[in-house]
Amino acid sequence: MSLSVAELSRLRWRSRRGMRELDQLFGRYLDLASTAPERFDLAAFEALLVCEDDALWRWFIGRERPSDPQIAGIVDVIVDLPPA
Repeated sequence: MSLSVAELSRLRWRSRRGMRELDQLFGRYLDLASTAPERFDLAAFEALLVCEDDALWRWFIGRERPSDPQIAGIVDVIVDLPPA
């Protein structure tokens, strides 16, 4: 999937959480929209954006697992991304 610059900017703005670690994780995933668009799943990312920060953090550090398979899949992709 190829996103326009405007769409990508909108997603970057929506993904700002106020927690640096989450912002960095989301930013690395959004970079996939440009570098590896075949790995970028817009629907899953938008579903992830409505989740609460405390749940997101527990998922990303591996303390809990999302019950929704779509969200669990995108969490796995984000966790496996190389550091920026």
